[in-house]
Amino acid sequence: MLAGSHTFDMAILDVNLPDGDGFQFCKWIKARSHISILFLSARDLEEDVLNGYDMGADDYMTKPFSMKILLKKIPVILSRETAKSNLYDDGFLSIDFELGVVRTGEKTCPVTPTEYRILKQFTTHKGQLLTYSVLLDSLWEDGTELFDKHALAVNINRLRKKIETEHHRYISNVYGMGYIWK
Repeated sequence: MLAGSHTFDMAILDVNLPDGDGFQFCKWIKARSHISILFLSARDLEEDVLNGYDMGADDYMTKPFSMKILLKKIPVILSRETAKSNLYDDGFLSIDFELGVVRTGEKTCPVTPTEYRILKQFTTHKGQLLTYSVLLDSLWEDGTELFDKHALAVNINRLRKKIETEHHRYISNVYGMGYIWK
């Protein structure tokens, strides 16, 4: 997301960043990713703390802080994100990754294991360009199946037919590069 092809589970931000406002940076991150955010800041006014939560922060700690408390908070925050990442629901399309159930409206959609893995990749990286090579590597990383861009395109086309309607478009092709989940 922020550093090339690296992905992150959590960001710890200060409100007073040397090159900008931590609140706006938090808002920018949340618009592009589902990672957890913890503010760790000397700004301890109630309005600053509330603004942090309004921008999408999962928690806010003020300085000085206890390292023991910080180290206890991090796994709790990450476990909340893990629980959220097992579900995707936008009001039309709902996916329960724990139960393996995909629904459009009230209708259950049967998906193949490959389509299921594609959905997991897309919903985990919403709004991010997933290149062909990143998708192929992440979907078939064990090397037991040999797939190429054409096989990927066929699987994505089948998935589109199952989950998309005229008013609900999720997968966009970026010509020559890959796909984006909108």
